[in-house]
Amino acid sequence: MYATGRSTRSSRSEYNRPETIEDTAELIEAAGGKGVSVRVDHLEADQVAALVQRIDTDHGRLDILVNDIWGGENLFEWNAKLWEHNLDNGLRLLRLAVDTHLITSHSALPLLIRRPGGLVVEMTDGTAEYNASNYRVSAFYDLAKAAVLRVAWSQGHELADFGCTAVALTPGWMRSEMMLENYGVTEANWRDALTRPATPPYPDPGHFAISETPTFTGRSLPSLPILTLPGGTRPPSPPGSSPWSTGSLTSTAVPRTLGATSSRSTTRANLPTPPGTADRSPVTRSAPTPVPSSRYAGNHFTRWPMTLRAIQSCRGAG
Repeated sequence: MYATGRSTRSSRSEYNRPETIEDTAELIEAAGGKGVSVRVDHLEADQVAALVQRIDTDHGRLDILVNDIWGGENLFEWNAKLWEHNLDNGLRLLRLAVDTHLITSHSALPLLIRRPGGLVVEMTDGTAEYNASNYRVSAFYDLAKAAVLRVAWSQGHELADFGCTAVALTPGWMRSEMMLENYGVTEANWRDALTRPATPPYPDPGHFAISETPTFTGRSLPSLPILTLPGGTRPPSPPGSSPWSTGSLTSTAVPRTLGATSSRSTTRANLPTPPGTADRSPVTRSAPTPVPSSRYAGNHFTRWPMTLRAIQSCRGAG
């Protein structure tokens, strides 16, 4: 599995976070996979093309692409009108959140479609149904998240002739490193924020009680019948792609029949799905060993022999 992005131990991205792609690779190795970190700016087409060429040279195939590049956490303004929002920040957000996904898929999909059964996962915020009827933060943020949903939908249609699949996946309220810092807690004592008065500098905990670890999203993906059927066999790809292709899914709806729990918490996967979110029940199968929190890497490329044991959700711009 290749973990890519701009945040390395020798150089940080504009996010200025301490988490790195090397950390991610080490977490993959600790979970029993093969992790490779490669510094890539996914806005630079030449760098992305070089990465795909390296994967092709090393393995001759690409089976799973997780497009989870974001990087806009410090760029959007909550409930700011379009004409009030900082224009440069808004346009930069769109470049980081949308252009990176298109640039990456443009280079990676020719390798992925060589063999039937390939999967593209577009990480976003909110399902198509929910976002269609709910205003999301600001015009720039709203557009970014809606665009990624459409990118997944479009790729699903274009990949169908090759027996490949594309889906959009949205996590719940994630307890990322940045979120834990905002609440002044750690993963070990995050529940302390639930009973603490909402006084500055700490925000109102709101629905923090149903938050989930980044690991949980990664654990939900192996339950997709897109990947395996009971007994470990792949579903037949032809004609076209999986019936789940072009869909938008939630991390809680995917493993609903598994009764899985969020890593290091007691948040249940089978809680009622919030209104407007996807609710397609997959086949029942046992969940594999989860991978720890993924840190702030950019993208994930993997090969089928490792399946999704090594896939994790990312919350930042690598």
